[in-house]
Amino acid sequence: MDYVDRLRGRTQNFHLNNVLKFTDISPSVQNHLGKVYLTLTALLVVSAVGVSTAQVLPLGTWVPAIGFMACMMLLLNTSTQSSKLNKRYGLLAGCALFQGATLGPLVKIVLATHPGILVTAFLGTSTIFACFSAAALLSRRRSWLYLGGALSSAMTVLLLMRLGSYFLGGRAFVFQAELYVGLLIFIGYVLFDTQVIVEKAEHGDTDHIKHALDLFVDFVAIFVRILVIMLQNAERKEERRDSRKNRR
Repeated sequence: MDYVDRLRGRTQNFHLNNVLKFTDISPSVQNHLGKVYLTLTALLVVSAVGVSTAQVLPLGTWVPAIGFMACMMLLLNTSTQSSKLNKRYGLLAGCALFQGATLGPLVKIVLATHPGILVTAFLGTSTIFACFSAAALLSRRRSWLYLGGALSSAMTVLLLMRLGSYFLGGRAFVFQAELYVGLLIFIGYVLFDTQVIVEKAEHGDTDHIKHALDLFVDFVAIFVRILVIMLQNAERKEERRDSRKNRR
């Protein structure tokens, strides 16, 4: 029995089956989804440790980013055999830890200027993620899979816009586009990835570690964008308030 199974044994008061009993998702897939979301919760806790570590150690953003990519590549290239399970859990925890550390500089700025928005951004992200995950699970199967092509195309457009801004200018506009359009894209990915996980599980792919990592990436991407948007709004309100004071 692995760590997630043990944790599920201690949380028997919550039954995902009861939430999904009106859907056409099979009981085995419902059990798989339970493992995925418990693993995702553990990843968020580990990433919070990474954020805290980055407040103490001057890691910057490049070192954690490289660490995240290294752990992710090793994880994706490690066999899914049960004998490799503990190794994969360790690499998954490394992904979460380094991903949290990459957020350290941003969180440090927020804590120094507008600390109240940090919890609000996390709660907002959790609410959005939960609502759209539920929408994907309660919708007709495969009804959101058509989003895959559109989301990939939109990400490509944003990437091309970023590259173009280095040569043609307009970085401020591109940055705002990446914030707001990127937020919509990753919300769409929550719908898409959730239904992809269901379909893969129905066809025998029950790799809850990989599936939890996919959702973790979506969650972090949404959280970062909401946090930056809220920080910008708080800065604008402060500037307007200072401007009114100066006029007096």
